[in-house]
Amino acid sequence: MDDKIVISMESNNLIGREYEKGLLKNYYNSPKPELVAIYGRRRVGKTFLVKKTFGQQFAFSFTGMYNTSRAIQLKEFKRSLEKYSGELCLTPKNWFEAFNMLAEYLDTLKQERIVVFLDELPWMDTPKGNFLGAFGRFWNDWASTKDNFKLFVCGSATTWMVSKFIGNKGGLYGRVCRPIHLAPFTLLETEKFLHDVKGIEYNRKQITDVYMILGGIPFYLDMLVAGQPLSKCIDDLFFRDGAPLRNEYDFLFRSLFNDSKVYRRVIEYLSDNVSGKSRQDIMNGIKLQEGGNLTEILDNLVKCDFIRKFTVIGKNSRDAQYQLTDNFTLFYNRFVSNNSGQDEHFWTNIDGKPLKSSWSGSAFEQICLLHIRQIKEALGISGILSNVHSWSCKPFVDADGTQWKGGQIDLIIDRSDNVINICEMKYASDTYTITSDYEQSIRHRASLFQKMTKTRKAIQHIFVTTYGISANNYSHLVQNSLILDDLFK
Repeated sequence: MDDKIVISMESNNLIGREYEKGLLKNYYNSPKPELVAIYGRRRVGKTFLVKKTFGQQFAFSFTGMYNTSRAIQLKEFKRSLEKYSGELCLTPKNWFEAFNMLAEYLDTLKQERIVVFLDELPWMDTPKGNFLGAFGRFWNDWASTKDNFKLFVCGSATTWMVSKFIGNKGGLYGRVCRPIHLAPFTLLETEKFLHDVKGIEYNRKQITDVYMILGGIPFYLDMLVAGQPLSKCIDDLFFRDGAPLRNEYDFLFRSLFNDSKVYRRVIEYLSDNVSGKSRQDIMNGIKLQEGGNLTEILDNLVKCDFIRKFTVIGKNSRDAQYQLTDNFTLFYNRFVSNNSGQDEHFWTNIDGKPLKSSWSGSAFEQICLLHIRQIKEALGISGILSNVHSWSCKPFVDADGTQWKGGQIDLIIDRSDNVINICEMKYASDTYTITSDYEQSIRHRASLFQKMTKTRKAIQHIFVTTYGISANNYSHLVQNSLILDDLFK
């Protein structure tokens, strides 16, 4: 049976996920019972990962259903049990009976490994259903005594998975052997998926354009059509009548969060303030009263890969900033949410327009922030201890009457070798040209940064662009220039 696992894990359709595949293999082959929880945002490929890894080797598999009553869930659980056992059985009255029936069936199996897969676990936890109590008893009283038993569970409702299941304070406390967070694809994994699985031969700038819109979400990427221009694909996915992704945003939040309206208000506010805002700014911006669980909401959005939390250099954690980093939600709020749907060729028709150019710059910055590891590697500083920050300062007049315009830096790499990298991220269709005015702006901002932070570290200017920077009288300001290929490493 182990040989089958090795073969299935080499499947050509399973792009990337090398680390996660290795973990699943290790827990499958361990000599003791295992409870492994795989979580991550909706459509990221959790189910696909498990099914591709284990193929048809499940002794039992069941998928929870969104917004469905306990009675229907139990009836479907019974159907799955009949399918795998080959025996007719009664419909369980509650989850305790359901798991007792599952244990009785599994006791009849004589296999080297018994693998069970429960998908969309949070959707099984209906109000007053006592699902977690029943699950906990099943694990503690039966499953944990079987050295050959391997239970893999998935869930898109990340907050439920992390807080109620993995972080359970009751009967399941400490029972999850390993939580596995499945993140969206990187640029390189997106390239491999499009080329190897979809047969789409985009160049790296086109792949970056795709990533700006769909992010690294395999389900969305799989909707692209080989042989069609990218602009037509996007029109078909978002703007034509019956477009499949036009309503995805609404369902995405409804399926993840109970109070989805508040979560959406936070996301929409951050989509209008792409450089990030503090907790207090967000509270004021969405007009949420103190005590409205904003801290929990922000933490949940971070866990679900929608936003990032980062510190501003020179300030403490209480002044942390929150920034939208999910490209799909940024694109939706900029172009889809208020779109009338009258122009089925909207995306094609706004090509080259300021609205699209402005968004492109913001979306490219988010891509860079999602690929900081690759940026550090390209700079040759992966082995140097460093922290990532942002920084901003409002205009002011100092004591000697000097006027400072203020400034903002979205990506600062503060290194332990007494160097600070100030990163500029510029999306362009050709090599980027630094003008005289822009060079002065960069110098002014660096001087202001040094004045306000009182740093004595050496300042190095780093540019991350699509094709590099043009050599001219002002390009000598840049110590290191990275291009798209560096982000694909």
